[in-house]
Amino acid sequence: MGKLISSFLGNESGATAVEYGLIASFIALVVITGLKTVGTNLNAKFSSVSNGLN
Repeated sequence: MGKLISSFLGNESGATAVEYGLIASFIALVVITGLKTVGTNLNAKFSSVSNGLN
């Protein structure tokens, strides 16, 4: 039983998976925020062009 517990506590692959998950979620958050900003700016630019044509 002691070997099983020490083996479980010594295994760090779960911690690594959690770290990779946090990194992936941070990257996704940055990408989503960037795309939202680009979309807002692009929408404003198209509105400006549309108003200029009218």
